[in-house]
Amino acid sequence: MTEELAAAFAAAALANVVREYPRHVAHLLTRPGEELSPRKTHPAFYGSYDWHSAVHMHWLLARILRMHPRLQEAQRIPSLFEKHLSPQALAAELAYFESAAGRTFERPYGWAWLLELQAELLRLGQARWPDAVQPLAAELARRMARFVSGAPYPIRAGSHGNTAFACLLALDYARTAANHELENEIEAAALRWYRADRDAPLAYEPSLDDFLSPALIEAALMQEVMAPGDFRDWSQTFFSADPSKLRLPTVADRADPKQSHLDGLALSRAWCLRKLGYAETAERHLAAALPHVVGGDYAGEHWLASFVALAAGENP
Repeated sequence: MTEELAAAFAAAALANVVREYPRHVAHLLTRPGEELSPRKTHPAFYGSYDWHSAVHMHWLLARILRMHPRLQEAQRIPSLFEKHLSPQALAAELAYFESAAGRTFERPYGWAWLLELQAELLRLGQARWPDAVQPLAAELARRMARFVSGAPYPIRAGSHGNTAFACLLALDYARTAANHELENEIEAAALRWYRADRDAPLAYEPSLDDFLSPALIEAALMQEVMAPGDFRDWSQTFFSADPSKLRLPTVADRADPKQSHLDGLALSRAWCLRKLGYAETAERHLAAALPHVVGGDYAGEHWLASFVALAAGENP
């Protein structure tokens, strides 16, 4: 990721993570009169339209601080982290997850992004922030391990529920944090869910809600959990069509939150295609979405930059 892109993305993320409204609230009401103010219920992750986007925009800021620490915009990140990633703010976030409303809140997408944020903070090497996040990360790692070990089927959606995407991010956390229990559960679940898959219907992708390719993200996960030779044999029967021939997504209305997902699809495809060795097709997808990441409608600007950072590489 170039300094120019990093500066633009840092500016967007710094603005987004403190922007309280508009806010999409996903909350299970269990009694009358519950507090729903974002700043009170989620003092760490109250901005960026929804909880998971706030988490992965904090991840983006941590990535930029690690990769481009001398940027002028990067100098503002530590003071923001001191407020948002304080022990008090993270204790409140953990308390929400331990409440009646928090049992399945953000499963599995938000869980995985919180774990990936922790992985990036560990790579950054500033102990006070991962120390503050650790209790919540440990709880969500335990939940993730239980979830994947007990789920008889994967979720193959092209959006938030997708288990392969969540497992890919959580696996990076598990390996970075040396959480061998979570690593083993993810590897076992991936093989149980996906090893027998054949003829993935690439021609059916995308649907209008997709910001992930179910086929490509599954292949990217299997590449992580299989030996190289085994993965090569598996991928030859998995893909029903050549991934290098994938057409770019068409976005008709970027103010529509669902259609703006399709720019994210181009970016997440670029991430997977790069991992899988289709560099030219990855570059085409990245180039198609990049002009729409910042400066456009908030439907896309509150989250797309983090997917550019994934596509650009340097972990996970």
